Amino acid sequence: MSIKTNLILKDQSGVALVISLIMIVILTLIGIASTYTSTFEIRLSGNKRGTTDAFYAADSGVQVVVANVENFGLPGKYVDNKYDPFTDPNNPNPTKAQVLIQYDTTQEGSPRGSGFSAINFEFRHFVIDSKGQDQLDLNLVKSACEVEQKVVRLVPTLQGGY
Repeated sequence: MSIKTNLILKDQSGVALVISLIMIVILTLIGIASTYTSTFEIRLSGNKRGTTDAFYAADSGVQVVVANVENFGLPGKYVDNKYDPFTDPNNPNPTKAQVLIQYDTTQEGSPRGSGFSAINFEFRHFVIDSKGQDQLDLNLVKSACEVEQKVVRLVPTLQGGY
């Protein structure tokens, strides 16, 4: 009986099949893991692109509005101290940002820490609120970003006696 057992243990037919099946399972698991990792990285980079696109859309809304000083003139434009500058054809809106300028009547004088001490100027304080979205239609959920910027306009006042 011990001779038969030794012969069975020494017989290696089929071992190559078992080892090759184990190797196939290991390589399949490595392939599945790398596919999952690649898919995750693609989604992650797509989300990053979307948020960056939304930020630049919101920021460009602010920059377009700030570039036109006429947006900060009060007569006739502001209703309840608010103004949508993209209702004016003089303001292009290439990124379709939603912008609202609010005239802040609670603020007076020069901005803190600005170093202005002029007495013949009026300071008008505005808050620009710009909302941008991802411009590509690749994802079902679009990234969004909101940028707020404070703007102070110096307006010379009439000087008496000159």
